[in-house]
Amino acid sequence: MSKSSARVRAGRAAALLVGALCVILLLPRYALGATPSPNLPDLPIPALNVAVGAAEEPRDVVLTLQIVALITIISMAPAILLMLTSFTRILVVLGFVRSAMGLQQTPPNQVISSLALFLTVFTMAPVWNDIYENAIVPYMQEELPVGEAFDRIVTPVRRFMLTQTREKELSLMVRLSGDPQPANQDEVRTMVLIPAYVLSELKTSFQMGVVIYIPFIVIDMIVACILMSMGMMMLPPSMISLPFKILLFVMADGWSLLIASVVTSFRL
Repeated sequence: MSKSSARVRAGRAAALLVGALCVILLLPRYALGATPSPNLPDLPIPALNVAVGAAEEPRDVVLTLQIVALITIISMAPAILLMLTSFTRILVVLGFVRSAMGLQQTPPNQVISSLALFLTVFTMAPVWNDIYENAIVPYMQEELPVGEAFDRIVTPVRRFMLTQTREKELSLMVRLSGDPQPANQDEVRTMVLIPAYVLSELKTSFQMGVVIYIPFIVIDMIVACILMSMGMMMLPPSMISLPFKILLFVMADGWSLLIASVVTSFRL
């Protein structure tokens, strides 16, 4: 292909791109019945105005604080999802399965994260239903003040975390915080409970990961011994054992067993 023909094709592609952009920008005007102007058309570009003024009534200040609080909660939603739900354990266990089979990007990270997210919604459904029925609905119906509604939101979440938290991790965080030894679960502060819960989730997920690794390690050892006995020391054992590990996982219905084990591991 000559340089002149390549330049012609590049010019045609650029002209086609500019034409498509113009059609996209002018399409809303034609859809509204506006007649095109022979001159440079007025593109329907929206304008955004942000103004800050003095509050005229006390309710304006309250509304502003509510908006700021809502934006803060939305920005912290990923951290809340990671720390206060079953997402951490599920995601770590799924990552262990992929690493144990020797697969680098299969399933992709997006698939693993999406599956962990939907399993989190499934396992946390009783807690969220309790929050919705006993806190959100009464508050929206103006039957509860904000403080009592917040307490009813926190109580089911604390109950879930306490059922999953190990005593050793909880005692560790209480000792590190300097708080006196609590007499019951209600005296455990939430700021102490959250890190104890995360540590317990990591410990549980790593224990499950070790159990998942054992059969795949056995396959790797068997394949490595066979290759060494045949004198094929230069051939990577992982290349030969990978199909066998995938075959074992599929024949044993590994995904169903894995999901069932992870979901039933949460004591509700």
